[in-house]
Amino acid sequence: MAMGTRKHRQRQEQLWVTHTELATAPGHPFYKRLNELLDGEKFDEFAESECARFYAHNNGRPSLPPGTYFRLLLIGYFEGIDSERGMAWRVADSLGLRSFLRIGLDEDTPDHSTISRTRRLMDVETHRKVFLWVLGVLADQGLLKGKTVGVDATTLEANAAMRSIVRRDNGARYEEFLTGLAQQSGIQTPTREDLARVDRKRKRKGSNQEWVSPSDPDARIAKMKDGSTHLAHKAEHAVDMETGTVIAVTLQAADQGDTATILETLNETAENLAHLIEREMERSQQADPQVSLHALTEVVTDKGYHSDETVLAVQEIEARSYFSEPQRPKRKWTGKADEQKAVYANRRRIKGSYGKKLLKKRGELIERSFAHCYETGAMRRVYLRGRENILKRQLIHVGAFNLSLIFRQTLGAGTPRELRNRQPRLIYVAFWFRIALETKSARSKCFPQLSQRQRRGVQHPYFPNCRRRVLGGSATGC
Repeated sequence: MAMGTRKHRQRQEQLWVTHTELATAPGHPFYKRLNELLDGEKFDEFAESECARFYAHNNGRPSLPPGTYFRLLLIGYFEGIDSERGMAWRVADSLGLRSFLRIGLDEDTPDHSTISRTRRLMDVETHRKVFLWVLGVLADQGLLKGKTVGVDATTLEANAAMRSIVRRDNGARYEEFLTGLAQQSGIQTPTREDLARVDRKRKRKGSNQEWVSPSDPDARIAKMKDGSTHLAHKAEHAVDMETGTVIAVTLQAADQGDTATILETLNETAENLAHLIEREMERSQQADPQVSLHALTEVVTDKGYHSDETVLAVQEIEARSYFSEPQRPKRKWTGKADEQKAVYANRRRIKGSYGKKLLKKRGELIERSFAHCYETGAMRRVYLRGRENILKRQLIHVGAFNLSLIFRQTLGAGTPRELRNRQPRLIYVAFWFRIALETKSARSKCFPQLSQRQRRGVQHPYFPNCRRRVLGGSATGC
């Protein structure tokens, strides 16, 4: 066989290429199964019927198909891509994703401006209907019950810089504001050291009532999980405590407390569950319902949501609260008989074995949804501006996480990366299982008279200087 050289590859490309000579790809098995699921549930027909009102009937160039647009946003979750530019680049670079989107080799892939234009064209309600459609698919698969719901929130870093904030009253930038304060104190030409000294003595430097970002007015100054201060948004999830499905997701201002935002999230959760119950009754009245008819009867949260008003509001909607209670001094309940009754009932429930079990499970399931959606899903920092734009992306992003729960049951992996890593993991487990068997047989042959405790002290035949290890799973458990 003769060696090929790069010099021989330098040639002028042919003007005409036959179809059989074009590069092809077998397609990714994960995206094949995803397309089979979407086609089986007639997703494209649903998306086109919901988006038809945004387009003219017989006028203009055909647009990006709605089904293709929503598939592009699903790719953002499954591939861990944070921006629309990254999605467009990834699709243009992959033959497998071309096959998933059904874009031929003789067609151009969507540009990031096309994705952005389509997103701005469709309203939030249409994206919310797609999210509800995904919940319906999970309900048909038996992955949504809705009886016990856990609520928690996390912060998303906004696409805006702290150094760009301006005053709400006069629009002055931060440095201009400090310069004015220094001049009022008698320093006519302040230096940077003078400005830093003036700023150090001030209180409430980053008040959201005084400062706003001109590029993203919906962003708020907040402290992130790592302790740093950024302009941010607040994402709140309502998760089914039996299956881990995210039933509702809301985007709030980052400066609002948990007790102020939970009621909106619970209202949206109740609306989504009512829609799913009505859908099941219309489709099959004879079959057993998958969604619980006693929906939203238990609400589980952490101690950040605990307050007299919140616990009483949950009791008024005929739901049992399981709110972790923070340590507080002795309360005075004069004139608050209803609040006292609700708080004491919540305290009694969380001290029981069932309440402790729910609180432990809440941290597992809700934090798992945050890890998949915002860490590995690459949405911890958003590259869109405005609450509506971010919420559109977030609804489809969380919907993709819900779809991954189906594939974790059927394929054993919820993302293409997880499916790719299954074979090396099986080889790794088989290798250590073989070593364990050989070690056990060697100990039983060489030391038959030793007790089980004495056998543990025998060194490993393969790794005599290594300590014993316990192999565990991933942090998210999937």
